Formats: sequence, structure tokens, C-alpha cells
Amino acid sequence: MNDKSEAMSWLKKAEDDLLHARLSMDGKSYDWATLASQQVAEKSLKALFLFKGNELIKTHDLTFFGRKLNASREILVHCGLLNPFYTTSRYPDELIKIDKIVAKDVIIAAGEILEWCQKQIKI
Repeated sequence: MNDKSEAMSWLKKAEDDLLHARLSMDGKSYDWATLASQQVAEKSLKALFLFKGNELIKTHDLTFFGRKLNASREILVHCGLLNPFYTTSRYPDELIKIDKIVAKDVIIAAGEILEWCQKQIKI
């Protein structure tokens, strides 16, 4: 698989995860909504990273990818917001209380990262 088709595969997974995040939100499963949102951002950024000819780097640090991709300040802020949800949403002892408001904000941020990546790839 070439970089462009692999990037499109990652982007498709990100789009699917955004749907999952929204469905989880509707079902009041806010932890899953935030985890899926983090995955939307991670897969979107990795898609763009691959699209630009880079080799995949195995990290969950969204800010790392945002910086490597010269993302705007707004996108970097979204990355910072989403970063903790890779673990926070999965473990009971984390410090962030995940409720409807938090989940909604996280889904919006993930959607904006996905949209930014799609524009960079010209979808």
C-alpha cells in the first residue's frame, strides 16, 4: 500500500470513529465518546502525516503530530485538549470527570481536527 492509499485508510477509520463518538454521546456513554474522539484526532493526524510522505511513528501524542504538521495554534489547542483522553476515558482513577459538557467539547475538537486534516489532503 502506498502512502496516499494508507493515509486514506487511516482517514476513513477516523471518520468512522467520529460517528462512533457521536453515537456514544447520544447513548450517554461519555467515556467512550471521549476515547473515540481522541482516536478521531489521532487517526486524522496520522493520515495527514502519512500523506505527506512520512513514516508512521507509534505514539499517541497528538500535539507531537500537530507540531510536525505545522498545525495552527487552534489545532494545537485541540490536540492538547484531546491528549489526556487516551487514558482518562479508560481508567477509573483519572482526574478528569467526563460528563456531557466535556464529551461535547471533545467531539467538537476532534471534528475540527478531522476537517483540518481533510482540507490538507484536499478531500
